[in-house]
Amino acid sequence: MEVREKAKIVITVASLVAVTVLFVAEYRRRHRKKQTSSSLSSCYLHSELKSQFGFKRVLADNSYSEFKHLKLDDASSSSLEKSSNGHPYETEITVLLENPKIEFGFLRGEYSLELSDSYVWVETELQLKELAEILAKEKGFAVDTEQHSLRSFLGFTALIQISTHEKDFLVDTIALHDAMSILRPVFSDPNICKVFHGADNDVLWLQRDFHIYVVNMFDTAKACEVLSKPQRSLAYLLETVCGVATNKLLQREDWRQRPLSKEMVQYARTDAHYLLYIADSLTAELKQLATEDSSSPNDRFHFLLEASRRSNMTCLQLYMKETEDFPGSAAASSIIYRHLNGHGDNSTVSLNAEELVRKLCAWRDLMARIHDESTRYVLSDQAIVALACKQPTTTEEIYDTIAHTDLATESSPSSSSSVQSPYPVICSHLGDIYEMILEKLAKLDDILPVVLTKCLGTNGTCPISVFNYSLLVNFKTKLSSHSAPKQNGHKNFKQQFTRKASRELFVKKFSCKAPVYHNCRIYANDGRLLCYCDKRKLEWYLNRGLAKLVEENPPAIMLLFEPKGRPEDEGNDFYIQTKRNICVGCGEGKHYLRYRIIPSCYRVHFPEHLKSHRSHDIVLLCVDCHEVAHAAAERYKKKIATEFGIPLFVRRVLDSKEAQGTSSLVEDESTGNSEDAGVSPLHLRSAAMALLRHGNRMPSSRREELLQTVKMYYGGRDISEEDLEKALLIGLSPHERRKLERKKGVSVKHSAEVAGIDKQEDENNDGEAPTDSEKIMNVERSTVADDSGDGTSEGDGATELNDTQCNGNMLHQQNSKLSLLGHGPHGKQIVEYLLREHGEDGVRDFCQRWRKVFVDAVHPRHLPGGWNVSHR
Repeated sequence: MEVREKAKIVITVASLVAVTVLFVAEYRRRHRKKQTSSSLSSCYLHSELKSQFGFKRVLADNSYSEFKHLKLDDASSSSLEKSSNGHPYETEITVLLENPKIEFGFLRGEYSLELSDSYVWVETELQLKELAEILAKEKGFAVDTEQHSLRSFLGFTALIQISTHEKDFLVDTIALHDAMSILRPVFSDPNICKVFHGADNDVLWLQRDFHIYVVNMFDTAKACEVLSKPQRSLAYLLETVCGVATNKLLQREDWRQRPLSKEMVQYARTDAHYLLYIADSLTAELKQLATEDSSSPNDRFHFLLEASRRSNMTCLQLYMKETEDFPGSAAASSIIYRHLNGHGDNSTVSLNAEELVRKLCAWRDLMARIHDESTRYVLSDQAIVALACKQPTTTEEIYDTIAHTDLATESSPSSSSSVQSPYPVICSHLGDIYEMILEKLAKLDDILPVVLTKCLGTNGTCPISVFNYSLLVNFKTKLSSHSAPKQNGHKNFKQQFTRKASRELFVKKFSCKAPVYHNCRIYANDGRLLCYCDKRKLEWYLNRGLAKLVEENPPAIMLLFEPKGRPEDEGNDFYIQTKRNICVGCGEGKHYLRYRIIPSCYRVHFPEHLKSHRSHDIVLLCVDCHEVAHAAAERYKKKIATEFGIPLFVRRVLDSKEAQGTSSLVEDESTGNSEDAGVSPLHLRSAAMALLRHGNRMPSSRREELLQTVKMYYGGRDISEEDLEKALLIGLSPHERRKLERKKGVSVKHSAEVAGIDKQEDENNDGEAPTDSEKIMNVERSTVADDSGDGTSEGDGATELNDTQCNGNMLHQQNSKLSLLGHGPHGKQIVEYLLREHGEDGVRDFCQRWRKVFVDAVHPRHLPGGWNVSHR
C-alpha cells in the first residue's frame, strides 16, 4: 500500500514538472516572437523610463572625454597651480597630513545601541539645506553610500546615509541629484570630521556624481588596519563592537527602487548609525595601545595619528574614467585569452571567431554607453563566446544562443533581475548582431560610426540623454587615429589589426606576471609601522630569526631589534603607504610594468646610499602610459646632453685590444681630432655583413673600401673571417644578438663572450619594459662589450676610459653596466660631473628634474601616497 502511494506521488510530481517545463517553454517562445517582431524598429528606452534619465546634468557622462574635476574660484590656490585637473582641496588635506588633528572628543557621548524607528528621509531641496545647516554645527558625523551599477554604464550613487548623535538621515540622491552640491561645503570643511568605513570607493563616487570632496576623514577600516584586527569588514565591527548582525546580501539590492523596503531602510541606517560608536571604541583602543607600548609621553598618540593620517591619505584620491586604446579592446583581449585559445591559434575558425569577438565587444561597449547600461546587462562574456563559436545564421538562432547561454550561467544578471535574457538592448538591436555575424555590417573601424549614427543620428532609433549627448561629438576624436582612408582601406585595416596583435603580444611578454606590491608590513619592536614590502623580504627576516610573525593575512612581522632609522625621523611618508597594483597614470589594472622615472643610465652610477632600497622612483605603468613616459624621457635626455655638452650616444668605437697600442689615437681624441679614431658601429656592422655575404663577388675597389672600414675598428691590422663575425655583434643589444644568431649569421662561440651582459639585462627585464633597442632597432646604438678573445681585461688601460676619452666620440669599455641602455658613458659622466661640481645635492636636484618630466608627460592620477617631486 505504501509503495503504491509513493508511486502516485512520484508520478504526480513528475507530471507537474513536465507541465511547468512545457508552459515555460511556450511562454518564452511567444515572448521571444513578440520581442523580435515588435522591438527591432524601436528602442526599448522609448517605453522604459530609467531613474537616472531624470538628471538634468551629469558630471561623468558616457563619452570618451576625461573627467573634469571641480575648479575652485580662488585662483591663488596652490593645488590649481600644480595641475589643471588636480585635487581642488589638496592644500587643505596636506595641512591635515602634516599637522593632524587628534581631537576626537565629538565621538564621546551617550549611545543607544538600539535602532529606533525614527529617521529623516531627505528628498527635497529645502530638507537638504536644513540638513546642511545641521551638519555645519557638528564636529563630526558618519557617512555611508549605496550604489547602483547594473543598469548604468559608470554607476551612480542612489542613497547617502548620514548619522549624527541625535538623528539618522537617508538622502535620496536620485531625487536630489542636481542639488547635492549643497552638501559640498560641509564635506570639504577641515574642521568637521567625516567618519567612513572603507571609504576608498565612496570618496571617488562622491567626486564622480556630485563634485563632493571629503576633507578630514576618520576611516574605521584604517583604524582596524593599524590595530591589526583579524577582520576589517563593517559586519565584523558591528557584531564584535555593537552586537548587531547585518545581512550584507542587501547590499546587492536595487537601490533605485522607491520606496525602499523596510529591510533595506534598516540595512542602510545600520551602516551609518553605529559608525560613531565604533569610531569611539577604536580611537580608545588606539590611545590605549599607544599608552601601553610607548616609553615616553611624546609617543602617546602615535597609533591614533597613524590611523588619522592613513584616513586622510584616502581623501587625496581622484576619480578617473577608465580608458582604452579602442572601445571594448580590453574585454575582447580577455575573452580571447580565456575562452578562445583552445580552438587553435592559426585555424580559420579561430581567426574568424576572434574578429567577431572584437566586433561584438566594441558594439557592446558603444551600446552600453548609448543606453547607459552596464556591459554585462547588454551582452554577457559567455554569450559573446557562444556567438563567436557557433556563429548562428538567423535572428531566432542568435536569440536562442544568447538565451540558453545566459540561462546556464549562474553569474548572469537575470538571477537578480526580473528581466530575462536576452536583455532589452539585444532585443531592440538584434539586427546589428545578425549583420556582424554575416559580415554585412562594416569592418571593425567603420562599424562603430555606423552604429552610432543609426542610434543617435538625425533619424536615430534611440533617445538622446545627458549620458550619451556628448558621445556623438567626442566619438570622432576617439576614432580619429583608427579610421582607415577609403583608398587602400583593407591594407590599413590589416596594419591596424597587426598592431593590435603586436601590442597584445608585447603586454603578454613584458608585463608583470604577478602582483608587484604585496603590501606586507614591517613593524618596529615598539609596534610602529616601518614600511610595506613584499613577501620575500619578510621571509628573509623570519628565516634569520630577526623578526616574529604577528599577522598572517596580509603577512606582517615585528622586528626583534632596534632599526637604524624610522620613516617619521626622515619626514618620509612614502614607505609607510599601501600601494596598488595599477598603472599610476590611468589606473589600468589588467597589465602593467615597472618604469624607472630616473633612467637607469644615470641611476646606476649614483652613490650606493642614494639608490639602495629606494623604490620611490620606480612606479607601475600600463603599456600606453609607459610609451608616453619613455618618449618624454628620450626627449629630455637630448636636452641633458646639450645642456652638459656630453654626447648622448657614442658615435665611434675601437677594439679594446688594439686601443692599448694606439695611445696616439687617444691623444688625438683629447685634442679634438677624434674623427679619425674608430668607426661608427652601424658602418662597422654593415661592412662586416657585406664582406661575409658578398665579399668574393663584389668589385675589388668596393671590397677594399669595406675592409678599410673594418680595419679602422681593429687598429689597421689585417682581419680574418672570425674578426668579421665578431664585428657583427658590436653595439647590438642582447635581443638583437639573439635575433642575429637565429639567422645563423654569427657563431655562438663569439656571442658567448657577452652572455654575462645578456643575463644581466634579462634579469632586469623581469616585469619591466624592454630596453630602447628592444623596442626600436636603434641604429645609433654604440655601446660595446669587451671583444677580447678570452673575455678578460689586459691592464687598466683596456678596461675603462678616463673622462677625456668618454667625452669624445670613441668608446672602449668593458663594464657591462655602462651598456644597459646605450647611454652608459653619457650617464656616467653626467653623474660624475654633478658629484664633482655640486655634490649629492646636485644629484638630488637632478632627480627632481626627472620627476617633473614624468609628471608633466603622464599626468599621473594614481601615485602612491607620499610620492612627490621634491622627495629627498
